[in-house]
Amino acid sequence: MIDLRLLREDPDLVRNSQVLRGDDPSLVDQVLDADARRRSALTQFETLRAEQKAHGKKVAAAQGEEKHALLTHGKALAEQVKAFQADADEAEKHAADLARRIGNVVEDGVPGGGEDDYVVLEHVGTPRDFAAEYGDGFTVRDHLELGEGLAAIDTERGAKVSGARFYYLTGIGARLELALLNAAVDRALAAGFTPVITPTLVKPEVMAGTGFLGAHADEIYHLPADDLYLVGTSEVALAGYHSGEILDLSAGPKRYAGWSACYRREAGSYGKDTRGIIRVHQFHKVEAFSYTTVEDAADEHRRILGWEKQMLDLVELPYRVIDTAAGDLGSSAARKFDCEAWLPSQQRWLELTSTSNCTTFQARRLGVRERTADGVVRPVATLNGTLATTRWLVAILENHQLEDGSVRVPEGLRPYLGGLEVLEPVR
Repeated sequence: MIDLRLLREDPDLVRNSQVLRGDDPSLVDQVLDADARRRSALTQFETLRAEQKAHGKKVAAAQGEEKHALLTHGKALAEQVKAFQADADEAEKHAADLARRIGNVVEDGVPGGGEDDYVVLEHVGTPRDFAAEYGDGFTVRDHLELGEGLAAIDTERGAKVSGARFYYLTGIGARLELALLNAAVDRALAAGFTPVITPTLVKPEVMAGTGFLGAHADEIYHLPADDLYLVGTSEVALAGYHSGEILDLSAGPKRYAGWSACYRREAGSYGKDTRGIIRVHQFHKVEAFSYTTVEDAADEHRRILGWEKQMLDLVELPYRVIDTAAGDLGSSAARKFDCEAWLPSQQRWLELTSTSNCTTFQARRLGVRERTADGVVRPVATLNGTLATTRWLVAILENHQLEDGSVRVPEGLRPYLGGLEVLEPVR
């Protein structure tokens, strides 16, 4: 939720943020009006409540007809107090509902615009020139052809059992994913993260608290019989882990690495990435999640990006880092950096990691606070970032393919595969 104090003190900052996001800036004024009505109703309620208490003392001291008259007036006062309290409660709910529709205030320097208005910050590595290596006649295989040749990916049986956008990882495919995710956990441990196996079903208030029940609610699987949601990332469960708590951050950020299955409906993506396992309904991921102070949030964001880059370097992928435009941030992020690996078969960049600084947006909704050295209790900042996920197999297979359809194993993954250096086709 947006900071109402900030909204009152600097409404133009929030209006400008809304414009950068491509959202409605008039929401700011609607929230301010609703908040003013709430405060006015609350003042009237408190004034009348004080009058009611003073009146009660008069009733206690009165006798006879005077007491009867005072009791009658007291009953009328009670009805008025009840009405003003209802007005104040309704105004508060209306203001809160409106405030929840405002996205987090974007950081200075975030590019305005939508999905295609990102800024490229850096390129790391160089895409392979397969024609130079194997001759002009060489045809780059895509990850599905490679995966089927290795008996690593089975989308036909996935569709038979579960429908479109489902798959099996078999044999070396399963081992490769486990190698990747275990490598991510090891890197997270080295960086001071606590590994966590998280729940994949969460309550509505936790899903809403992270900001995922807004414009993209149709991407989420809901189980109406239990009123629970399947998470699309362990960020949701990790954000709820300390909900309603006051944290001690005096020793630095609290960092967790969540390993979970993730589920996404992929609503609105009909016809996009239908081949292979680029865009699927279920996958696994190791997610970095940090609770830290507001002052440290931007630095922690850069640190998480650094750990993501270390993982991409570990698996020897060429990639670029982009500063995501405001209109593509999602409601909870104030800034987001994506790392996109080169996809040889499609000659395009494919998002593999995303790290977001959510500042206090999620923490306000979930009631996660810290007590500062001078005793002040205030919301913390939350941040998240991808350390590895199933989609990485797409880039690993394609970028490390060899002429005969085998795949070179990146050196960083070999210890997790018993020293295996090359994945050989089985058919």
